[in-house]
Amino acid sequence: MKIHPLPPLNSLVAFEAAARHLSFTLAAQELNVTQGAISRQVRLLEDYLGKTLFERTTRAINLSPTGSQYYDTVRDALMQVAQATGEIRHWRGAQQVTVATSTAMASLWLLPKVAEFQRDNEEIDLRIIAYDHVKEFARLDCDLALYYCRTPPKDIQVTPLFSEEVFPVCSPGYLAKHPGLHEPQQLAACTWLWLEDPQRDWIGWPEWFQRLGLKALEPKRRININSYSMLIQSALSGQGIALGWSNLVDNHLQSGALVRPVETVLNTEAQFCLLEPYSRGLGRQSVQRFRSWLLEQLPASLAEGQGEG
Repeated sequence: MKIHPLPPLNSLVAFEAAARHLSFTLAAQELNVTQGAISRQVRLLEDYLGKTLFERTTRAINLSPTGSQYYDTVRDALMQVAQATGEIRHWRGAQQVTVATSTAMASLWLLPKVAEFQRDNEEIDLRIIAYDHVKEFARLDCDLALYYCRTPPKDIQVTPLFSEEVFPVCSPGYLAKHPGLHEPQQLAACTWLWLEDPQRDWIGWPEWFQRLGLKALEPKRRININSYSMLIQSALSGQGIALGWSNLVDNHLQSGALVRPVETVLNTEAQFCLLEPYSRGLGRQSVQRFRSWLLEQLPASLAEGQGEG
C-alpha cells in the first residue's frame, strides 16, 4: 500500500533542525545550507500542510501550537530512521574487509581467486585497493595487506606467504621462434621485457644474472615497461621474455599461456607477505574469515607452517 500523504522529505529535515534550534540561522549552519534555503523549505512544508508551523517576529521564531505537535512526531520519526540507518551502516562496516596490495599481486594472484571467497561469503564486502609505492606499511588504511618484501617491515604483524622464486617466462609462440634455448646465457639473443620502475625493489635482469653468479649480459633488444602486470601481458602477447615470480605467474604456466624457456631459478630471502596493522586488530569475524581463506589458498607445502597467529 502506498504511504500517503507524505510531505516533501527535505522540508521535514529543515523543519526539524529549525524547530530544535528555534533558529533558521543555526539550522542552516547545521545542514550546511543558507538561511534562505531553510526558510524556503519550511515555507514549502507550511504550504503543503496548509498550517503555520512557526510564529515569526523580527528577532525570533517560535513554534505554533500545530508546529509544536508536528515537531514531536517528525523528531521521533527521523530519530527512528536515523537509528535504523546507523545500525545498517555499522553492520555493513563490520562486514567489509579492506585489502591493500600492489597492482601486480592484485591482478595476478588475488583477483583470480576472490570469486570463490565471494561465492561462499556473500554477506562480506571485499574492498581491494592497489598501492604500488608504499613507504610505511603500518600507515596503510586497511584490514590486511599483501606485499612483496625484501625486508620484513617494522611496526606491523608479518606473516610470510611464499618465498621469492624468479625465472624467465615467455609465450609458447615466442619460444617457437627462438628454438634451442637451454642456458641463461642464450637469452641474450632474445628481447627482454624490462621492468622500469625506480621505486620498486623487485629483481631486474642484471641482478638476476648477478645473484646466480653468471656473467652480466646485454639483450639483443629490450622493451621497457613500468607496470609488472603490463609486463606479463606483454609476455603473454609474445613480445619477449620476462622475469616471472612463482605464484604470480603460476596460473599462466599451468594453462600453458606461458612457458619457461630455461629451467634456471633464483631463490632469495625475500617473501610475499600478509601484513596486518596492529591498530586494526582481528576483532571482526569478517576479517578473520578472509584471513583464514587467504592462507588456505597457499600451496599445501607452504600453508603447513602458517597457522592462524
